[in-house]
Amino acid sequence: MTSPHHPVGVPSTPDPYRPLRHLDARGLRALAHPLRVRILELLDRHGPATSTTLARRLGENTGTVSWHLRHLADHGFITEDPTRGTRRERWWAPTPSRLHLETADLADDPETRTAAAVYVDALLRRAFDRAARSYAADPGDAWRRARTTSERTDLAMTPAQLAALNTELADVVARHATAAADAPGPETRPVAVQIQAFPLAPDESALDNPDNPDSPDNPNNTAPDTPDDTSPDPTP
Repeated sequence: MTSPHHPVGVPSTPDPYRPLRHLDARGLRALAHPLRVRILELLDRHGPATSTTLARRLGENTGTVSWHLRHLADHGFITEDPTRGTRRERWWAPTPSRLHLETADLADDPETRTAAAVYVDALLRRAFDRAARSYAADPGDAWRRARTTSERTDLAMTPAQLAALNTELADVVARHATAAADAPGPETRPVAVQIQAFPLAPDESALDNPDNPDSPDNPNNTAPDTPDDTSPDPTP
């Protein structure tokens, strides 16, 4: 789950143009709102915008968006663009940075852990929405053959092995991103690369174990017998 503003977990390859900002508890609580996540995403993808423009894109009230913009600005996630602003309308731009959230550092603070859950949930929902919208569209034969969605749940790793995998995947993406930026072609268009590698939740891991009596793969876990004919007895 990676974008210029929202890496979570292992930091990606260093980017001299986007300094890494580690999210602390205060900054995380400022981002723990789905609308603020969407505002940051729009500013990052489309450049500076006013509250009116953002409200129209988001289908929200201008006053509500303005309030969230000021909240993001107070915490340093966006800045006012003085070259475009007027007395009546402000233009806002994202602060050049890559956000890094280390969820392991938040385990001892229930309030911050809750904020992290809200933030990550918003990112995951946006990631799913992007993928679903892409597959619902028809990008053409070449893009249909190029895109992919895959998942493996049959792996077993240590934390160190999973961290190494995530770091290597991030490095591969960074290498291809650099190569693509250096040699754009006539068919070049924005793409999304989503990396999600995580330990399965305990309840899901248990269900994947065929020895678990509740697992659907357990041969002893069968549905109760039902009579073939459930019609009422005929009246004599």
